[in-house]
Amino acid sequence: MELKWTTKALSDLVRLHEFLSALNKQAAASTVQSLTAAPSKLLAQPRIGEKLDEFEPREVRRILVGHYEMRYEIQNATIYVLRLWHTREDR
Repeated sequence: MELKWTTKALSDLVRLHEFLSALNKQAAASTVQSLTAAPSKLLAQPRIGEKLDEFEPREVRRILVGHYEMRYEIQNATIYVLRLWHTREDR
């Protein structure tokens, strides 16, 4: 399996870091580090996340990383990180 981040997911990381660093630079760095490390665990167990049926026939799933939701898609031998946000955000 291979792991790839979409442009939107990378933009989400930047947005979250900018928001958090205004409040606490250390917390921002720690959060981004946790979020970037989390998808590597999917390489061993890609289907561990909850499947989101509304995206059928695509295989889109989600995992929670602390208070953050991360959505990803499995296509053949590639896992694409699609989006991520804080669970308190209105999405």
